[in-house]
Amino acid sequence: MKTRKLGNELTVSAVGLGCMGMSFAYGEADESQSIRTLHRAIELGVDFFDTAEVYGPYENEKLPVRR
Repeated sequence: MKTRKLGNELTVSAVGLGCMGMSFAYGEADESQSIRTLHRAIELGVDFFDTAEVYGPYENEKLPVRR
């Protein structure tokens, strides 16, 4: 996975994953599919995930650690 500098010290994957649809918007989210998607992205080297408190306070951030 290629990386990019974010600011002066942080290096992140060049490809990020938007997580809004995993807990907010676009209708009801399939949690098990969201978790599988996140785990696959991590396997592929993605370490830049777009989350926001508005997506369901802190719900997106909890998904990657679930199995």
